[in-house]
Formats: sequence, C-alpha cells, structure tokens
Amino acid sequence: MTDSHPLQPGSSIGILGGGQLGRMLSLAASQLGMKTHIYCPDPQSPAFDVTPTKTIAGYDDVAALRAFAGGVDVVTYEFENVPLATAKVIADNVPLRPGAKALEVSQDRLAEKSFLSRAGVAIAPYRAVASLDELQAAVAEIGLPAVLKTTRLGYDGKGQRMIAKPDDLEGAFAELEPGAPLVLEAYVPFEKEISVIVVRGADGAVVTYDPAENIHRNHILKTSTLPATVSDAVVIKARAVAADIATALDYVGTMGVEFFVVSDGDDPQILVNEIAPRVHNSGHWTQAVCITDQFENHIRAICGWPLGDTTRLAGVVMENLLGEEIFATAARSTGNIQPHVYGKAEARAGRKMGHLNIVRLPED
Repeated sequence: MTDSHPLQPGSSIGILGGGQLGRMLSLAASQLGMKTHIYCPDPQSPAFDVTPTKTIAGYDDVAALRAFAGGVDVVTYEFENVPLATAKVIADNVPLRPGAKALEVSQDRLAEKSFLSRAGVAIAPYRAVASLDELQAAVAEIGLPAVLKTTRLGYDGKGQRMIAKPDDLEGAFAELEPGAPLVLEAYVPFEKEISVIVVRGADGAVVTYDPAENIHRNHILKTSTLPATVSDAVVIKARAVAADIATALDYVGTMGVEFFVVSDGDDPQILVNEIAPRVHNSGHWTQAVCITDQFENHIRAICGWPLGDTTRLAGVVMENLLGEEIFATAARSTGNIQPHVYGKAEARAGRKMGHLNIVRLPED
C-alpha cells in the first residue's frame, strides 16, 4: 500500500487488541465499507461482537500472527503495550500503521521523554533511577515534591508514587516493582490538564482537534469538556506541539497528546505529560460533535485516504462510566446525551464500561 494507492472499500483491516477502542475502530471501519479482523488473546473481548473475523491467540504466537497478517491489507493497534516483537512480526508481513517506532517510544517513559526532548518539546524535569542512591541523587537535583514512576506499563495512576518529603523516598522506592527501572519526574503545579487529538495521514498531512479540558478521579479520566477554559494562545500552541510530535514520529493514524497548562496568558507555558499512539479516551467527544470523529480519521489515515474535517460543531462533555455507573446509562441517555456502551462482561470498580457524550445545545 502506498500513498498514491489507498485501500478500496471492502479491504480488510487487522486490529491488535479487542477492548473498547478496538470495538469503536471496527465500527468506524464498517461505516467506511471496510472489513475488520481483530486479534486478541481474551475470548471475552468486547470488540469481537462487532467484527466478522477474529483470532484468539497470544501476542507471542508467531504462527497465528503471520496467519493474521496474511489475511489483511493493513494492521493497526488499539493499545500501546503491544510487544515490539509482535509488531515486528506484523510489519515483516503487512503494513503496520502506526509503525513500531511509536510503540517503542511510548512504551517506556524514559524513551518517550528522551524523544520529546530531542524534538524540542517542553516537558517536566526528570531523571532515570535504578537504585535508592540514584533516587536520592535525583531528588537532590530535581527537588520535592516529585513523582516516582515505573518506566513501563503504567496507566490510570498505576506504577507511580508521590514523594512529598525526604522521609518518603525509601517507602516509595520499595513499593514499586522490585528491580524495575524507574524515572523521577518533578511535580508540576499545573492550572489545568488538557489533551489534543492529532491525526497524521499516510501522505504526511496533519489535522488536530480542539483541546479538551480533562478532570481525573482516582487517576482515571472522568470528564473531558469542550471548549476548554484556556486562552486562544494555549489552543494554538497545544495544537502546534501535537502536530510537531506526530510529524517527528513519522506517525500515521490518530494519537492523543496530554498537556499540563502551567500558566495561561499571551505567552503560555504548557508541558507535555505523555503521548498515546492510538485513539484516545479524551477524544471520544468527537463522536458527537465533529463531522469526522477520531476513529473515522484513524481509519482514513491508515487506509491512505484524505483526512476528514475536525471542526467542532457544539460544546460537549464526555463522561466516562466506570464500574456499576454503566447501569444508570439507559435512564440518562435522552435528549442531548449520546451513550456508548462497551459490552464488557463484568462491571468492576474503576473499569471503563462506557461513556456519555453530553452535547451542549444552543439553549444550554
């Protein structure tokens, strides 16, 4: 597949991962006349409900991966912890979009921070930590408060500890995975958290969506609100930084870029918190108020199609439904509320079970 030869309707898209993001990608692909084949080791994957073809196999099953790759025209992924060895097997057999570089950078916090620094992107001060002595030295350089994190597999607040005072060092170090590489980040006294969804096409074209203002509960995203209560200068700067990151990665597809707004005004200071090489939770609002949502634009990008319009047509609040909150969805899903239910088998505490897009109508 080349930029001058986009995939035709009826082509097959392989998706690594069978969670809610894979489910919504499959639905978007179907809307464009594409078929999907979802690969996931979990037989209860909710994405399996909306795809004509599925493979239940491990990410280390080379024979299954090759058979999967041989039956599709392009492969993408719904989560950033796809093993690099898996990505290599796929890329050796069929186009993988986004490429393995995005996985390599985003799977390791040190690699991500090094990449962002080389790209000239502003981030919080950080230091690599491999021992208690190195942690003490890092604290001496960066200062307190600070956050100690594992470099890999951390999400929704997992794998991190706040260090507020020197007495916290030993406990925080001991609580994280023994022997795991760590990174100490300076605590950022931010005013707001925002995120930008950016999409880069196979031809290098880039589009961005308006920044969302994000509120977290127990380290899990609860709401994303549009428009964000930030200045035009923040909006312009955040969209430009997100576009620069996608270009520096030679990225193809949709990506989420999370920011801390440290100070607003004519010359705002914003820092990138992290990047996610996939469709992103804080971009679900695009399903309700954009001509082309983040999922359709991801499919367009990986298929070599022109990217769609990202104009926001109304204000909106995206609210995650966690655990048993999902059972109240039907009662709330009226009028200006658009529900999305993921079809997961078990409503565990803190588990993302669905979301609501609450559109702000003109009279609101």
